[in-house]
Amino acid sequence: MTSDFLDTNDFFNDQFWSRKIEEPALNIKESNDEYQIELAAPGYSKKDFEVNIDNGCLNISAKKTDTKEEKGETYSRKEFSYDSFQRSLQLPESVIDEKIKAKYENGILKFNLAKKEEFKNNKPKSIEIS
Repeated sequence: MTSDFLDTNDFFNDQFWSRKIEEPALNIKESNDEYQIELAAPGYSKKDFEVNIDNGCLNISAKKTDTKEEKGETYSRKEFSYDSFQRSLQLPESVIDEKIKAKYENGILKFNLAKKEEFKNNKPKSIEIS
């Protein structure tokens, strides 16, 4: 038998109250000249993001709030929502910090991270096993 009422066992469980914050999906591609990062963040606008580099980490965060208000003759309703996320990526030493480019388009935040010249066209070296 199911009920529309809240189960008090779940109500007082800590997991009920803790909100799980999900990190957005991330794709990383590497070519000879650069790394490309794509972060899925639909529903945000460019102004919602803050991106910086600190101690070799690329830090990406976003916050957005939305308020909807509806008034009628006999009622008034106001709703709000708040979404945020934060992601940090340790940058490899091959990246040129000053040449990182970012673009937000169609719900995807894209980064192009240029490689230092000495790291371009580096091919893996075979190691012989004795």
